[in-house]
Amino acid sequence: MVREALFYEELNDNTIRCTLCPHRCVLEDGKKGICGVRMNRGGVLYTLNYGELTSIAMDPIEKKPLFHFYPGTEILSISTWGCNMKCKFCQNWEISQQRPAVRRVDPERIVRIAMEHGSKFIAYTYNEPIVWFEFVLDTSRLAAKEGIRNVLITNGFIEPEPLKLLLQTIHAVNIDLKGFNEEFYRKECLGELEAVKRSIEMVYEAGVHLEITTLIVPNGNDNVNELEEEFKWIASIDPDIPLHISRYFPNYKYTEPPTPKEKLISIYERAREHLNFVYIGNLWDEKYENTYCPDCGELLIRRVGYDVELVGIDEEGRCKRCERKILKHL
Repeated sequence: MVREALFYEELNDNTIRCTLCPHRCVLEDGKKGICGVRMNRGGVLYTLNYGELTSIAMDPIEKKPLFHFYPGTEILSISTWGCNMKCKFCQNWEISQQRPAVRRVDPERIVRIAMEHGSKFIAYTYNEPIVWFEFVLDTSRLAAKEGIRNVLITNGFIEPEPLKLLLQTIHAVNIDLKGFNEEFYRKECLGELEAVKRSIEMVYEAGVHLEITTLIVPNGNDNVNELEEEFKWIASIDPDIPLHISRYFPNYKYTEPPTPKEKLISIYERAREHLNFVYIGNLWDEKYENTYCPDCGELLIRRVGYDVELVGIDEEGRCKRCERKILKHL
């Protein structure tokens, strides 16, 4: 569906500037932005993917991944198409870099589906929700009125003003921090590290639940010393922010073999020197998916795949052994 977009400014001769993300694309009449889903028609910016769903499904919340936000629950997950980055190793390129088959659904229907399935959560995920900003905003507002919590799975490449508006109805965010090297961001992702760091800080300062994911790409962003700077930076915000180190598999334009297990474990161990809650995704080893108390070492949450068992944590989210506060959302 086509709707007038938010966040743009008129220039001259029907030329406009989109102000949704840091690309700030200047678009002549008839041109699309880098995202491929925002278009200038006669001096008006339109979003082309409003309500055009490519996927709708019930998922374990751990699949997002969110490990510290209502663990063991299910979440209604939806996606459209398009992205404002061009990661050459994209794991969801079929919907981020092209327009697949879609079904048209309005925000009211999404909220009804969540309620019909007994879900108290909606995730905007799989492709980049920033580029379907208007649909996310409309749906999240309706959902919040019904007591449904909204979850954003994002690359964090968004300007401050729209992010501030969106966070009013978002309850949890996982930001994909693609590395800690500006050149890698620019050349391999067509993004900007500093803009993503700013978004991470804004989400945290807004009091919205925050987790971070970094996909470890061999010969790309896997320099351990460089990654340690990422871990230190996250810890400077809050060492309790959960970090998901995710295993890469060949996809889209990248043919490098999967991230070696030994490399992931080495990075995990380095991260644990600075952060209290570190997990490895796509390795399928519960040792690196379980939650342990950083103070006493007690096993708190056991995860085997998407089977989740709360074993050492009480109803208030505290460690049963030492009473350290672990979870705010349980």
